[in-house]
Order: sequence, then structure tokens, then C-alpha cells
Amino acid sequence: MTTELITDLTIRDICKGFVYNELEGKGLFGWEGKLTIQPEYQRNYIYADGKKDVAVIESILKGYPIGILYFNRTLDGRYEVLDGQQRITSFGRFYTNKFAIKVNGIENYFGGLDEVVQEKFLNTKLLIYICEGEEPEIKEWFKTINIAGVKLEEQEMLNAVHSGPFVTLAKAMFSNTQNPMMQKWSTYLSGKPNRQDYLHTALAWVAKDEKKIDAYMSAHRRDTNINELVLYFNDVIAWIDSVFPDIYEEMKGQPWGELYERFHTQPYNPTEIGAKLKELKEDPYINNFRGSFEYVLGNCEDKRLLDVRIFDKATKEKVYNKQTAQAKEQHISNCPLCALGHDANRTRIWKLAEMDADHVTAWSKGGATDISNCQMLCQTHNRAKGNK
Repeated sequence: MTTELITDLTIRDICKGFVYNELEGKGLFGWEGKLTIQPEYQRNYIYADGKKDVAVIESILKGYPIGILYFNRTLDGRYEVLDGQQRITSFGRFYTNKFAIKVNGIENYFGGLDEVVQEKFLNTKLLIYICEGEEPEIKEWFKTINIAGVKLEEQEMLNAVHSGPFVTLAKAMFSNTQNPMMQKWSTYLSGKPNRQDYLHTALAWVAKDEKKIDAYMSAHRRDTNINELVLYFNDVIAWIDSVFPDIYEEMKGQPWGELYERFHTQPYNPTEIGAKLKELKEDPYINNFRGSFEYVLGNCEDKRLLDVRIFDKATKEKVYNKQTAQAKEQHISNCPLCALGHDANRTRIWKLAEMDADHVTAWSKGGATDISNCQMLCQTHNRAKGNK
């Protein structure tokens, strides 16, 4: 890869022909149409928060350096922003009056600034390296450079490596914050669409494993449709809606793709599911309601998913002392189940550290986690008892 340093281009030059897509939230073109500001391997524009974008403009007006920009010269003689699209999009948006900054305590759009200030902004010279090389070289270097001080997310990196028609279409659907479905999806998906989190989730679902996203994107890189991705994603969402009649905040970020693969072929009664979840939500002994969705899908068998509250130290000591005193009087084991046996343990007095607290009536069968429902068992019997 070769590089050439350019020092005579100004913000005015780059802003000529600047085009910004408000719907998709990205800068498209600049420098009289010769510059593609956000090629497909670039992340979405994330500076539109009233802080980072304003900081870029304030730095320029104060005469502070805004860092080196890197452009890639393409085979057709045009250019792509390799590093710096957040900064370029920021001053392009400011130039086209998309946001304001405060000058002497008063908010001003570019068009309302004093002409002297406007000229200072537009005449600011930029430090630009023009790079040329094969696509693998450009993308490999892109992966190693620091993008405006903000670390690339994993999916942003994968988008760069596998840029092409598939990524273009996938980002248009899953990374577009103006997509009307975003609000519905946000019930079940965690993260931010413009940082590619929703796209990453959709790809993990269809690939059946997060570790297989790279291979899936590589196999579909040249596809001119995303039908499989969309259909699978919609199937998962529709399945969630059909099984769970109520919405809980704990639904966000669940491993829905994995749960769909494991359980979508089983029949469920939404009314029963809804009633059980309501019961679990109100149960004071459950420490992890997030595990309740998998718990009910699995026919309420694995209570470890719920992290059911255990007996506290004071309760265990009190029950142990009571059982041990009674056992010594009767010359039997202080483990009730050992006392029923016929081996040497029938009269054994276990130490507290050798015993576990157990629900007399299992929690999953309505037993409470309080002293009236607590018994101490030797560890062997307790671990064999389960929910019996």
C-alpha cells in the first residue's frame, strides 16, 4: 500500500457537494462528488449526539488540530474515507445547518455565524493521507487504525471485512434507526442499532451461533438479497409474540435465537405461560426472573435458572441445632433420611458443614423458603433428593 500526504485541501473543498442522508444517519458524498464519505465498510455515523459533533466544530473554530484524515483512492480515480468519516460528517452537517453550536452563550447554526467566523471555519486546512492498495490491504489496515478514538464494535469490523451488497441491504434494515420496526424489536434486543448490535443479533440467530457469523457473512457477501436473514429473524420474533402474551423488561437481551432453536417445535398454551410468568414475577423467593422465560419453556424443570433464594446462615444453624438435639435424645442420626436406613449412618451425627439446608416441600411444588419448611440433610441425601 502507498500513501501520499495532501495539505492544501480545506473544509470548504470537502463540503462542496456534501450530501447527508438523514433517514439512514450517514454522510454520503463530498468534495464535489469525488469523495464517498461512508463506504460500506465504515461504521454508521455515531457523533450526532449534540456533544461529539459540537466538540468537532468547536475544536476547528478554536484552531485546534482535528487529526489526520485518510482517504483511499479507488480504481476509478474517486476517493473513499478510510479514517475520519465521523469528523467529516460532523463538519458537513454543521455546514448544511443540521445542528447548532453555542457562540458567546448563544446557539448559532452555520448560516447565522458572522462571516469572519464562517470563513475561518471553511478555510481550515486539513491533513490528509491518500492511500492506494489492493482491497485486502486497505481493509486489513482499516482494522488496525484508531477510528476517531472510538473502538470498532465486533459487527462493525465484520461489516468492513465483508462489505458488499449483502452488508448494504442488511444495514439498511437492521441498522437504520428510522425503521418503524425498531421500537418493537427493542423489546427483545439489547444494544444500539447504529452500532450494529441489532444486525449482530439477527446474524447470530440465522447462523445458529455467534461464532459462525463471520463464516455466514463470507458465504453471503455477494448476495443481492437478505431474504434468509429477514425470514429467520421475523420467525423468531413472531414465535416470541405467539408464546408470551405479556411484555417484561427482562425480555430484552435474552438468547432468543437459541431458545427458538430448542423450543419452537413444542406446543405451548400462551394463557398458561402468561399465568406462570406472573406467578414467578411476584414470587419473593426468586432472585433471577430473567431465567424464568427459559424455565417455563423447559416445562418448569430446571429451577437453577431462577436462582431460588436459599436458607440463610441463621436459619440453617437454628434448624441444625434443633434436629441434632432431638437426634441425640433418640440415638438416631440428625439427618432424617439417614435415620430411616439400616447402615452405619443410621446413628451418625453429622457436623453442620457436612449438611445442606433442604426444602421439606420443594420450592417448585409451592414450598416456601422459611424456617417452617427447612430441614437439614446430609449432603449425599440432599443432592439425591432433588424435587422429590
